[in-house]
Amino acid sequence: MANERMNLMNMAKLSIKGLIESALNLGRTLDSDYAPLQQFFVVMEHCLKHGLKAKKTFLGQNKSFWGPLELVEKLVPEAAEITASVKDLPGLKTPVGRGRAWLRLALMQKKLSEYMKALINKKELLSEFYEPNALMMEEEGAIIAGLLVGLNVIDANFCMKGEDLDSQVGVIDFSMYLKDGNSSKGSEGDGQITAILDQKNYVEELNRHLNATVNNLQAKVDALEKSNTKLTEELAVANNRIITLQEEMERVKEESSYILESNRKGPKQDRTSEGQALSEARKHLKEETQLRLDVEKELEIQISMRQEMELAMKMLEKDVCEKQDALVSLRQQLDDLRALKHELAFKLQSSDLGVKQKSELNSRLEEKTNQMAATIKQLEQRLRQAERGRQSAELDNRLFKQDFGDKISSLQLEVEELTRQRNQLELELKQERERKLQNNRSIPGKGSQKAEPKMDGKHKIQEENVKLKKPLEESHRLQPHPVDEQDQPLLSEQPQMCQLCQEDGGLPKYVCKNCRGIFCNACSTNELPLPSSIKPERVCNPCHKHLMKQYSTSPS
Repeated sequence: MANERMNLMNMAKLSIKGLIESALNLGRTLDSDYAPLQQFFVVMEHCLKHGLKAKKTFLGQNKSFWGPLELVEKLVPEAAEITASVKDLPGLKTPVGRGRAWLRLALMQKKLSEYMKALINKKELLSEFYEPNALMMEEEGAIIAGLLVGLNVIDANFCMKGEDLDSQVGVIDFSMYLKDGNSSKGSEGDGQITAILDQKNYVEELNRHLNATVNNLQAKVDALEKSNTKLTEELAVANNRIITLQEEMERVKEESSYILESNRKGPKQDRTSEGQALSEARKHLKEETQLRLDVEKELEIQISMRQEMELAMKMLEKDVCEKQDALVSLRQQLDDLRALKHELAFKLQSSDLGVKQKSELNSRLEEKTNQMAATIKQLEQRLRQAERGRQSAELDNRLFKQDFGDKISSLQLEVEELTRQRNQLELELKQERERKLQNNRSIPGKGSQKAEPKMDGKHKIQEENVKLKKPLEESHRLQPHPVDEQDQPLLSEQPQMCQLCQEDGGLPKYVCKNCRGIFCNACSTNELPLPSSIKPERVCNPCHKHLMKQYSTSPS
């Protein structure tokens, strides 16, 4: 009963909601042919029939909700008008038809919710018609009465005279309340599945009740057939008895006629005795005739009842077929929703896999980001260290310039002085050589004697050149010299001598950009980039070796 109440309340919610939405979308007055309105009355009829105390009749249990509705005029005086109108309608012959007409008139009057609330509040009056656990006796009835308030916005117009409300079959069409399963997603699909399961349970419960009613009616039909056979047998016995009585009556008539003739001839006492026997025979014949009429009347009643039972069976079979069709459609909808649920579950799994993959990718990206952040931090630390090293190097350079600036200038002056002395000595040496050559040419015999002193003077000059070269190299290491714009041979009015090979021929001489010495082409063929210039410059062979060693030991 609790499940039935819940299912009926859910159906009432669906029908009222659908009726209000469709009526507002339609935007006109509703009539009796409007399908959602018809389904609303069917649902209300089922709600009013739930838990009714049945009145036992020969045809079975008769449940009529007209009795409770008649009580409304006692509770609300305004309902007396529609009750009187229902009773005055000529086409209504059954209580069910009157109850359906009452509901329609109450909806037209827009006071259906008020009448239902007044009826539900009087539980002591409803207990005469309903079981204790019926829908009208529980809180579901009050909820439905509250939902009926929304129907006051609907304008309805019904013509009761032309409608056959007695023979209408109250079957709920669930297809009107089933939505398309493909348009729902997530929780909406689950809600529809639960709603359809509730509807399916309700239809199965109704089907079970109908099957029980059909079984009861079938048992009653069997009992009626048995009683009919007994009555036919009794009728045959009665007919046979009537025939025998007729034969006896004819025989009695013949005997009476014979007796009358004999009485005309015989004494009066015999007439009286025969008259009494004749009256008794007539009385007996009358009783038998009355008995035959009663049996025939009972047989006609049984035949009419059997016809009514057959008609009821046909209507129940039709109702059962409609219920089965509705159940089949509900099962099909349930299968579709299950397939939709499986599809949604598959999509959910695929989306979960996608989320997992994206989360893994995100974690990898985070790891790479962390690694890059750590690398950036290390680079920043190295940059700070390099900046500190550069600052310290600049500081050292400033300190070095402050400490050795005066020394470098004094050394440069000394180098220039030494260079002048060397040039002067070289000039003197050259002049001495020329003078010696002239002397040798003039005195050839003395050349061999003076060769050794000449070699001794040459060695002395070379030693002086080496001594002069060392301070020059030290001064050039401390401070690089400016770079010449063009690497051209040194032109001078006086001839120059190579400091390495001591050749003073007519070949061009070049200045080493590192030590600023004068060398021939063969002794200064190499070029290297110097700290004072980015482009490679001509250097002498000793400076080239020295610079190559220095570059290999300190690659920075």
